[in-house]
Amino acid sequence: MRNTWWARLLRILGIVFMSLTAAFTLLGGAGTTCIALNPAGYGEKFSSIAPYQWLYILFVLVTVAIGVMGVRAVVLIVRGAKNAYRYALIALVAGVVIGGIHMIVSRALRGGSMPVDMVVYTTVFTLLLFLLFRLPRIWQGVNFEKPQAQKNTANSAAAIALVATGLLTLTIQWIMAPTHTIDGINYADVWHVALTLIGSFSILSGAVAAVGTRHAALQRSSPAIHSDPKPLKRLNVL
Repeated sequence: MRNTWWARLLRILGIVFMSLTAAFTLLGGAGTTCIALNPAGYGEKFSSIAPYQWLYILFVLVTVAIGVMGVRAVVLIVRGAKNAYRYALIALVAGVVIGGIHMIVSRALRGGSMPVDMVVYTTVFTLLLFLLFRLPRIWQGVNFEKPQAQKNTANSAAAIALVATGLLTLTIQWIMAPTHTIDGINYADVWHVALTLIGSFSILSGAVAAVGTRHAALQRSSPAIHSDPKPLKRLNVL
């Protein structure tokens, strides 16, 4: 699979799903802040976790930290940095472990764990995808630690990932509405302005990056035009 279109496609999928997982984790951690800081303010459904408020504040801090790790893992992968793959695995495993504990605790205390479930399922899928990449024959082409070999593909994947995470940020308030609507109020939309600005900026950055990557590729593929180094000789007319 070395340098084949399948290898390039898998590298793009890896970067895009790692980006989406990191963004989803960050949004999930930030979204838990309201409940963690005021568990008794959202009806009986969440009042049962009030005695364990400290634990949910810890969930927020750790989950946000894992999301930041995921973002850094994406940057390292795009750069083809050494140990980028291992760093991504650490972030994914940490996300599954902490998210799994969060799910178990929430189900025990309040009888449900959404929307943590969606974050965990997304992280599990991305983790399985990255473990698949490590199979010897696939790793020959996917190898995230070859900066020169995958530079063009990584730049294209980064542009796609920016657009994808921007779309996720713009639509998260509607995706999460079924699990965040209490007494007719969609609490997933309380940061509407901030999410709109972040999502729009991410999409715009992705579009600019895509144009830049395309322009650079065209420049590399176009034949160089060399001028004749020899000076023109003046003709003497007798």
